[in-house]
Amino acid sequence: MQLTLLKAKLHRACVTHAELDYEGSCAIDADLLDAAGILGYEQLQVYNVSNGERFTTYAIRAQAGSGIISVNGAAAHRARPGDRVIICAYTQMAATEASHHKPRLIYLDEHNKIMRSADSIPVQAA
Repeated sequence: MQLTLLKAKLHRACVTHAELDYEGSCAIDADLLDAAGILGYEQLQVYNVSNGERFTTYAIRAQAGSGIISVNGAAAHRARPGDRVIICAYTQMAATEASHHKPRLIYLDEHNKIMRSADSIPVQAA
Protein backbone atom coordinates (compact mmCIF):
# COMPACT_ATOMS: atom_id res chain seq x y z
CA MET A 1 0.00 0.00 0.00
CA GLN A 2 1.23 3.50 -0.89
CA LEU A 3 0.44 6.45 1.37
CA THR A 4 0.69 10.17 0.57
CA LEU A 5 2.42 12.15 3.33
CA LEU A 6 3.57 15.70 3.82
CA LYS A 7 7.15 16.00 2.53
CA ALA A 8 7.78 19.69 3.19
CA LYS A 9 6.01 22.87 4.23
CA LEU A 10 6.82 26.57 4.02
CA HIS A 11 4.52 27.86 6.74
CA ARG A 12 2.95 31.32 6.44
CA ALA A 13 5.08 32.56 3.57
CA CYS A 14 4.22 36.09 2.48
CA VAL A 15 3.35 36.51 -1.21
CA THR A 16 5.62 39.16 -2.73
CA HIS A 17 4.34 39.10 -6.33
CA ALA A 18 1.30 37.93 -8.31
CA GLU A 19 2.20 37.85 -12.01
CA LEU A 20 -0.84 37.03 -14.15
CA ASP A 21 1.02 37.17 -17.49
CA TYR A 22 3.83 34.85 -16.42
CA GLU A 23 3.99 31.33 -17.86
CA GLY A 24 2.71 29.78 -14.63
CA SER A 25 3.99 28.29 -11.39
CA CYS A 26 5.19 29.63 -8.05
CA ALA A 27 8.64 31.22 -7.90
CA ILE A 28 10.21 30.68 -4.49
CA ASP A 29 13.51 31.97 -3.07
CA ALA A 30 16.04 29.19 -3.83
CA ASP A 31 17.28 29.23 -0.23
CA LEU A 32 13.76 28.44 1.00
CA LEU A 33 13.36 25.63 -1.53
CA ASP A 34 16.67 24.14 -0.42
CA ALA A 35 15.78 24.45 3.28
CA ALA A 36 12.50 22.62 2.66
CA GLY A 37 13.96 20.06 0.25
CA ILE A 38 11.57 21.12 -2.53
CA LEU A 39 12.87 20.68 -6.08
CA GLY A 40 12.34 22.93 -9.05
CA TYR A 41 9.23 21.82 -10.99
CA GLU A 42 7.97 19.80 -8.02
CA GLN A 43 4.19 19.86 -7.59
CA LEU A 44 2.94 22.10 -4.79
CA GLN A 45 -0.31 22.65 -2.96
CA VAL A 46 -0.77 26.27 -1.88
CA TYR A 47 -3.21 27.19 0.89
CA ASN A 48 -3.96 30.91 1.11
CA VAL A 49 -4.51 31.75 4.78
CA SER A 50 -5.61 35.29 3.87
CA ASN A 51 -8.55 34.39 1.60
CA GLY A 52 -9.12 30.62 1.90
CA GLU A 53 -8.15 29.80 -1.70
CA ARG A 54 -6.35 26.52 -2.40
CA PHE A 55 -4.59 25.61 -5.62
CA THR A 56 -2.05 23.28 -7.20
CA THR A 57 1.00 24.55 -9.06
CA TYR A 58 4.72 23.75 -9.29
CA ALA A 59 7.87 25.31 -7.89
CA ILE A 60 10.43 27.31 -9.82
CA ARG A 61 13.57 28.76 -8.29
CA ALA A 62 13.76 32.48 -7.60
CA GLN A 63 16.96 34.31 -6.72
CA ALA A 64 18.55 33.01 -3.51
CA GLY A 65 18.20 35.38 -0.58
CA SER A 66 15.52 37.45 -2.35
CA GLY A 67 12.58 36.38 -0.19
CA ILE A 68 10.49 36.07 -3.35
CA ILE A 69 7.22 34.15 -3.25
CA SER A 70 5.61 34.90 -6.62
CA VAL A 71 2.29 33.32 -7.57
CA ASN A 72 2.18 33.26 -11.37
CA GLY A 73 -0.19 32.61 -14.25
CA ALA A 74 -3.82 31.74 -13.56
CA ALA A 75 -3.04 31.17 -9.88
CA ALA A 76 -2.29 34.91 -9.60
CA HIS A 77 -6.07 35.34 -9.38
CA ARG A 78 -5.95 33.41 -6.07
CA ALA A 79 -3.24 35.35 -4.23
CA ARG A 80 -2.12 38.93 -3.87
CA PRO A 81 1.08 40.48 -2.52
CA GLY A 82 0.88 40.49 1.25
CA ASP A 83 -1.26 37.32 1.48
CA ARG A 84 0.06 34.69 3.86
CA VAL A 85 0.22 31.20 2.33
CA ILE A 86 1.18 27.70 3.35
CA ILE A 87 3.13 25.94 0.60
CA CYS A 88 3.20 22.14 0.81
CA ALA A 89 4.87 19.34 -1.12
CA TYR A 90 3.80 15.74 -0.66
CA THR A 91 5.45 12.39 -1.25
CA GLN A 92 4.28 8.83 -1.66
CA MET A 93 5.82 5.94 0.20
CA ALA A 94 5.13 2.45 1.38
CA ALA A 95 3.20 2.13 4.64
CA THR A 96 6.27 0.51 6.21
CA GLU A 97 8.32 3.66 5.51
CA ALA A 98 5.60 6.05 6.66
CA SER A 99 5.99 5.29 10.36
CA HIS A 100 9.56 6.67 10.22
CA HIS A 101 8.90 9.63 7.93
CA LYS A 102 9.77 13.14 9.13
CA PRO A 103 8.68 16.13 7.03
CA ARG A 104 10.73 19.33 6.69
CA LEU A 105 8.71 22.14 8.25
CA ILE A 106 10.03 25.65 7.66
CA TYR A 107 8.39 28.53 9.56
CA LEU A 108 8.74 31.99 8.02
CA ASP A 109 8.32 35.55 9.24
CA GLU A 110 6.54 38.33 7.30
CA HIS A 111 9.73 38.94 5.25
CA ASN A 112 10.08 35.25 4.31
CA LYS A 113 13.07 34.78 6.58
CA ILE A 114 13.35 31.43 8.34
CA MET A 115 12.37 31.74 11.99
CA ARG A 116 12.71 28.04 12.79
CA SER A 117 12.43 24.56 11.37
CA ALA A 118 11.00 21.32 12.69
CA ASP A 119 10.20 17.77 11.67
CA SER A 120 6.91 17.34 13.51
CA ILE A 121 3.83 19.33 14.42
CA PRO A 122 2.90 19.44 18.12
CA VAL A 123 -0.21 17.61 19.23
CA GLN A 124 -3.20 19.96 19.11
CA ALA A 125 -4.73 20.49 22.54
CA ALA A 126 -8.46 20.90 23.15
